[in-house]
Amino acid sequence: MNLSEKHFRPTVSRRDFLKSSSASALALAFPFSMIPDFLRDIPMGVVVHSYGARWGSKAGSTKYPAFQDAIDMMEHCKSIGAGGIQVMVNGWETDFAKKVRDARENLGLYLEGSISMPKSRDDVTRFEKEVKAAKEAGATVLRTVCLNGRRYENFASAGEFQGFKSRALESIHLAESIVRKHQVRLAIENHKDWKAKELAELIQNLGSEWVGVTLDFGNNVSLLEDPDEVIEVLAPYSFSTHVKDMGVKQNTEGFLLSEVPLGEGIVDLKRGVELCKKHNSQITFSLEMITRDPLEVPCLTEKYWATFGDFQATDLAKKLDYIRSKESKKDLPKVQGLNSEERLAFEEENVVACLEYSKANLLS
Repeated sequence: MNLSEKHFRPTVSRRDFLKSSSASALALAFPFSMIPDFLRDIPMGVVVHSYGARWGSKAGSTKYPAFQDAIDMMEHCKSIGAGGIQVMVNGWETDFAKKVRDARENLGLYLEGSISMPKSRDDVTRFEKEVKAAKEAGATVLRTVCLNGRRYENFASAGEFQGFKSRALESIHLAESIVRKHQVRLAIENHKDWKAKELAELIQNLGSEWVGVTLDFGNNVSLLEDPDEVIEVLAPYSFSTHVKDMGVKQNTEGFLLSEVPLGEGIVDLKRGVELCKKHNSQITFSLEMITRDPLEVPCLTEKYWATFGDFQATDLAKKLDYIRSKESKKDLPKVQGLNSEERLAFEEENVVACLEYSKANLLS
C-alpha cells in the first residue's frame, strides 16, 4: 500500500514513540513510504547504471561476477551497505516480480524501477504490464526518460527538437493515465534533454500528482546549467534522485564532463540533499556514479546551439568562465586502456567510495 505524504501525518511525538517498547517492531512493519520521518534512516542506494560494466558482463570475473538480474544486484548492494537499488523492470514476468519482492523484503532494501515510456498507443499494453510487475515487486517510484541520447547530439535544428517535444508530451500523457490507474509514481529524469525550467514547466502544466521528476544532480552541466541551480528548480517536483558529482576540464570544442567520486566535483551535494528532503521527506537518494571516459560537450560548435534559440555571446562567456573556475585539478576518470578486470575493479572502487562518502557526509 503506497500512501502519499499528505495521507500520513503521525500524531505521536518522537519522544513518546521511542518510549514504546514495541517501536522497533512497529517500524519494521511499516512500508518505507509510511515510516515517520524520525525513524527513516535509509542509506544511499545505487542506480543500475553505476554498474554499467558489471551488469550482464561477459568478462567471467570471479572477483566481480556479473549481475544477471535485479536480485544479483540487490544482494551485492546490500553487502556494501547500500539502502536500495533503482533497476530496469523490462521483461519481468509476474513470478520473477514476486521473487524480487521477496528478496527486497528479506534484504530490507528500497526498490525503484526504471521503465521506458509508451512510444504510442500501441505500446501502452507493454508499459502497463511493466508498471504492474514493478508494483508487484514493491517499487514505489518508476524512473523514466524522454530521450535516450543527448539534446545537442540528437537534434540538428529547433524544428527537430520541437518534434521530439510533441512526441514526448504524447508519451507522458499516455503513461500518466496508467500510473494514475495503478497509483505508482512516475519520475521523469532531466537526461541531457530538458533544461531545468523546461522540465519544471512540463510537470506543472501536466498537473498530475503521479508524475514528477527523477532529479539528476549533474546531467544539466552538459546544457551549461549550474547544477546547484538545477537542483533548486527541480527539487520541488522530485520523487527520486540520481546523486552524482561532476568534474570538468576545458578542451578545444568546449569542455569534458565526467562523473567523479562524491565530494571531488562541482556539485554542492549536501545542499542538494537538504533541498530534496525539504520538498519531499520520503525521497530516496540513489547513487549514479558512471565509470567511463569523459563526455565531450562541444559548446563552441555551431551544431551544439541548434535547439537552444538565441543565446548571447556574453552568456556563453559567463558559462565558460564558470567551467574554467570549476576545472578539476585532477585528471578526470577514464576507462580507456583498462582490461575488463581492471574496469570492473575501478567501477567497484568508485561505487564503494561514494557510498562511504555519503555515509560520512550526507546520509547518516
